[in-house]
Amino acid sequence: MELIKVVEMKTSFGERVKDLEEKLGVNKSFDIIKREINIDGKKLVAFFIDGFVKDDMMFWILSFLQKSKREEIVPNTITKLITTKIPYVECDSEKDLQKIEYFILSGAAALFIDGVEEAIIVDTRTYPARGPEEPDLEKVTRGSRDGFVETIVFNTALIRRRVRDPNLRFELLNVGKRSQTDIAIGYMEDITNEDLIKSLKDKLKKIETDSLVMAEKSLEEYILGRNWNPLPQAKFTERPDVAAAHLLEGHVIIIVDTTPSVMILPVTMFHFTQHAEDYYQNPAIGTYIRWIRFLAMILSYMLPALWLLLVNNKTILPEALSFIGPKKTGTIPLLIQFIILEIGLDLLRIASIHTPNALTTSLGIIGALLLSEFAVKVGWFIPETVLYGAIAGIGMFATPSIEFAMAIRIFRLILVVFTGLLDIYGFIAGLLIFIVTILRTKSFGGINYLWPLIPFNKKALTTILMRKPIPEVRLRPEILKVKDKDSSPPKDKNN
Repeated sequence: MELIKVVEMKTSFGERVKDLEEKLGVNKSFDIIKREINIDGKKLVAFFIDGFVKDDMMFWILSFLQKSKREEIVPNTITKLITTKIPYVECDSEKDLQKIEYFILSGAAALFIDGVEEAIIVDTRTYPARGPEEPDLEKVTRGSRDGFVETIVFNTALIRRRVRDPNLRFELLNVGKRSQTDIAIGYMEDITNEDLIKSLKDKLKKIETDSLVMAEKSLEEYILGRNWNPLPQAKFTERPDVAAAHLLEGHVIIIVDTTPSVMILPVTMFHFTQHAEDYYQNPAIGTYIRWIRFLAMILSYMLPALWLLLVNNKTILPEALSFIGPKKTGTIPLLIQFIILEIGLDLLRIASIHTPNALTTSLGIIGALLLSEFAVKVGWFIPETVLYGAIAGIGMFATPSIEFAMAIRIFRLILVVFTGLLDIYGFIAGLLIFIVTILRTKSFGGINYLWPLIPFNKKALTTILMRKPIPEVRLRPEILKVKDKDSSPPKDKNN
């Protein structure tokens, strides 16, 4: 899809300026600025958006132009004028009116000179931006404290600082008929599979939408397809070191302007079980942390349903496990108790998002202690369901990826409901739904979601289960490696 159509500039200087005034709404929008100055008898008109351009830089450039002589500003000398009279790095000429509109709306300044066909585009833009602080969702006890911000140029610079390789590429695209959102595709030219890059570009060019309302999350659904599978097929990070590590492994990253979250493609299920903290500790400690995380994720998914199954079949329990199960079930059935707990946990999570930071601790105390204690006292819940529900909740928050944690939550609820209604058959059916969904899920480019378990790769699987020393962890799925010329391109099964 061609976002910018080529439109030749009108021959009359006054017509060009008037046409641009009407399209940009100079007299209607207070922030669209039109500035006229005189250069030795020739009129110069500058268009820019207030708040985007650097005032001191524009003053500096215009003062240089005002010192120019009339004979220096004649048709067909725009290149000479730029090189001799505008001592600024990011400066170019443009003839297409549609492109000039785009540059102005992106924050650049356009200078029109009477008698000169082309406009001078001066990129003096500066976007409001916060500092590169450590992301709240990916904190580490040791390591860098910088994180991505909402400005695309700052984010590419944070990666360039870590990967000083001439093969690192950032290709810029625009998506959105009205928003024309800047999107950068980052990859290592000599490492990343060219077929993946081509497939991604083709998908981005086919996007037809007015705007990416939710930035990278909206983009994810256009790239990966429209489906109701809760399992995430793209990984998101706000850490430059994580993005750089994935680039060096052969992944593609997508940086969307106005958001600090970077999308990583393609990924497998095991990418959502790893965290930067693993690699900021020594291999032994990192392996221990990873195993605890695996245990927490398994307990988060299976513990409530497994306890419910054992309670309903106490005759199969050995003597050593006879303590499992309540002496009194309470006035509400156990299945309904777990469902209420799940809904209550989600209510607390949603409420904490909308609660000011100063009150978040108070909300957690009220939700976790007072509500659960009173619910047990009045007979709504029994202590065991609150205990196992809390353990499942802790396991969910121990999952590094919030998207994967929420997917596990959906499957846990399905498993609990099936177990409560159909006993052992429901438990098996719930497990099968989860397993079949994982087996049928494909990542971008057709990569198997369970790699390196399926297809089996012993060395790569060992690297996932163990936090090995850094020199031993550079393993990639075959599809991420550079293909031979005779190799067939990967098939994207998300279409």
